[in-house]
Amino acid sequence: MNERYRLLLVDSDRQLVADLGDRLRRDGYEVATARSGAAALEEFEAAWPDLVILELDIRRGNGETVAEQVKKRADIPIIVLSSNGAAEAKVNAISRFAEDYVTKPFHYEELAARIRRVLGRLNERIPSRELVLGSDLTLVIRRREAIVRGRTVSLSPTETRFLAALAANVGESVSTERLLSRVWSGSDGADPAYVWVTVRRLRRKIETNPDEPRYLVSGKGGGYRLVPAE
Repeated sequence: MNERYRLLLVDSDRQLVADLGDRLRRDGYEVATARSGAAALEEFEAAWPDLVILELDIRRGNGETVAEQVKKRADIPIIVLSSNGAAEAKVNAISRFAEDYVTKPFHYEELAARIRRVLGRLNERIPSRELVLGSDLTLVIRRREAIVRGRTVSLSPTETRFLAALAANVGESVSTERLLSRVWSGSDGADPAYVWVTVRRLRRKIETNPDEPRYLVSGKGGGYRLVPAE
């Protein structure tokens, strides 16, 4: 593998987690594991994965709830593992939150192929894991960091979700309404002022002159966009 992707494997079955985690690591992935819903969200917050492999019937937390919480934080792909092979269950999961659905028991080679396919689509959506916007600014969204003039700057979860939405459309304006739905989808009464406040805070972190931004700029028709240096 050319890149070391980070996977989050969530399943209540201790043996499956151990065995599958080892196989994935041997294939070159970095793998974090969790056996409950609460532990899954803790691992997710510690370092965002590139892909989540999620058993729906996990203990101490409904798998669908975990999936919804993941999607509220970022558009990270989810492959569902489930012993329920009913067509209705598959359609429901894929229509709501899943990128793919694998029925237990499964062959490792089948799951591995689906992982590669999903990660391939992810690369098409966001070509670079580290987004270099200029000689003085690199975004490392997976680690919630920006490298600004050689210095590492931490990003909050909200700032990270905001930049992830813009990074998927570099050079193109993302409307305020879309940003609200992507970044604050779980908030009641999210206000457009949330966007302005986040932009102002980010400009202070990543721009040399926040009042004359080079990278995080206002769109001509409204909204905001990330602009690489020429």
